[in-house]
Amino acid sequence: MKALRIHAGPLAREHIVRHGLRPADIGVVPAAAGGPKGLILGPLDRFVFGQWLQGSQQPVHLVGASIGAWRMATACLDTPVAALERLEHAYIHQNYAPPPGRKRPSAAQVSEQFGQGLRDFFGAQVPQLLSHPRWRLHIVASRGRHLLSREHRWATPLGYLVAFAANAVRRRALGLWLERVVFSGPASAFASAGVPAPAPLPFTTDDFPTRQVALTEANFMPALQASCSIPFVLQAVHDIPGAPPGAYWDGGLTDYHLHLRYRTLDAIENIAIPPSVDCAGGQNHSNAPGALVLYPHFQQNVVPGWLDKGLRWRHGPTSALDRMVVLSPHPDWVRTLPNAKLPDRNDFMHYGTDLAARVRAWSTATAAARQLADEFAEWLHRPDPGAVQPL
Repeated sequence: MKALRIHAGPLAREHIVRHGLRPADIGVVPAAAGGPKGLILGPLDRFVFGQWLQGSQQPVHLVGASIGAWRMATACLDTPVAALERLEHAYIHQNYAPPPGRKRPSAAQVSEQFGQGLRDFFGAQVPQLLSHPRWRLHIVASRGRHLLSREHRWATPLGYLVAFAANAVRRRALGLWLERVVFSGPASAFASAGVPAPAPLPFTTDDFPTRQVALTEANFMPALQASCSIPFVLQAVHDIPGAPPGAYWDGGLTDYHLHLRYRTLDAIENIAIPPSVDCAGGQNHSNAPGALVLYPHFQQNVVPGWLDKGLRWRHGPTSALDRMVVLSPHPDWVRTLPNAKLPDRNDFMHYGTDLAARVRAWSTATAAARQLADEFAEWLHRPDPGAVQPL
């Protein structure tokens, strides 16, 4: 059974028909929120960053939210294959045992353990990942406004209830309660002393209230933890150094699958180029180096925000995805995995204190996912445009 499905927007499909898919074609790699679902992409990540993209020289912008931010930060380390294997092992073996007399751990306990896990994982390697010669890292978090500006026992649930209602009416209305904050690494590995200017954002920001903050050694850990901080499961991260004051939560709240209007690499590197040349415009630059977006994803649909999960009318493609190539597991193949599904957060409750059983299930799924990387490598060797479905 085939494991991999390839979908592409119209400009990306046109490019593949004419030229195939080359590592130099890629300018952006997004990485979605989605918790344990992201584990299924480990073998693809190791192939893409450890082998395939090594055959090119252009800078590539890595945009991640939640587990996607952890994946993309790990890819920036000097030995990405080994580092991504460590990430897979660390994530699979997470264990948040509830204290005696409780059915589940508190948000404070999960936050403390998770933060320590990030510190143990990255240790002294933060300068290394921020100075990668080619990868430009962007970590997405969600900053609360008004009722959500500080975490509070009563105001926070009320604030999210109002935010949910606002988002159901109009996605942009969610920006009254949450804003997108992007922590961006340096524009160059050879940045001068002090706080270097952040790399230009690889997407336009007219869709949603957005701030950009320089990602530094001082704020890397709190920014990454904030990007992974699911409300009510983890505590918010407050007052991140270098960023506007307030409470910061999971980046998936505003950008669950990073359905963004990505720029071509020439527009990213020269931000003065008019917007008409980026993916939202009408000029076709799909044959330019770095013109495409490669998206290893755990499903075909690219959902805008976490609160849009139940709003099916927002799950379809838009012109923002015209230059995108999505690599995702076939639903029939997913049904061959343990429990006939991808790993997900519900497994923490399903397996309860049986850590060994959850580890076995997740390890079996990630081992099977090597088929995704093998099939992508095979397709790249002999690109068949007929195997690429419309996004």
